[in-house]
Amino acid sequence: LPPFFDCLGTPIVYSPVKADLTGNIKKIRAVYDSNPAKFKTLQNILEAEKEMHGSAWPKTGATLALMWLKRGLKFMLMLLQSISDGERDEEHPNLIRVNAMKAYEIALKKYHGWMLQKLFMGSVYALPYKSDLLKALEKGKEVKEEESIEKIRQFLLRVTPILDAIYEMYTKMNAELSYKA
Repeated sequence: LPPFFDCLGTPIVYSPVKADLTGNIKKIRAVYDSNPAKFKTLQNILEAEKEMHGSAWPKTGATLALMWLKRGLKFMLMLLQSISDGERDEEHPNLIRVNAMKAYEIALKKYHGWMLQKLFMGSVYALPYKSDLLKALEKGKEVKEEESIEKIRQFLLRVTPILDAIYEMYTKMNAELSYKA
């Protein structure tokens, strides 16, 4: 997770987002580490927290952390999907603003209040060029764009079903919250 945000350019712009996602991972990991035998799956964690927190659930603990983590991961996957689909600004094909805006619309915008939406709109101007993002994802190695895009597609094929399962779990457990941050 953190290496993806390292690829997004200007640290001052994206470091709070990276810190938020990393913090959510730490919260989930802390619950798991407290009893690995009991918390073998994310669903085990949610079920235990639902029982433990009663009416405060799902607005607390690892359940809330996973809710925001899955949204951030969806944003990343939608951004990569848009890039791999070849969507771009025809006038500026090396910019990824179009991809980021699409991903934001799908994954995060409905959960953000006016202020966060404006902050996001401003942050797209700090995004790297597509070529720089792909190079960073390749850890600095020179690779043809087609090869990088194929690796992204393979990554999406493996990770998307996992994220979909987490979203489905939240729906089935009635754990999804729709308030705006």
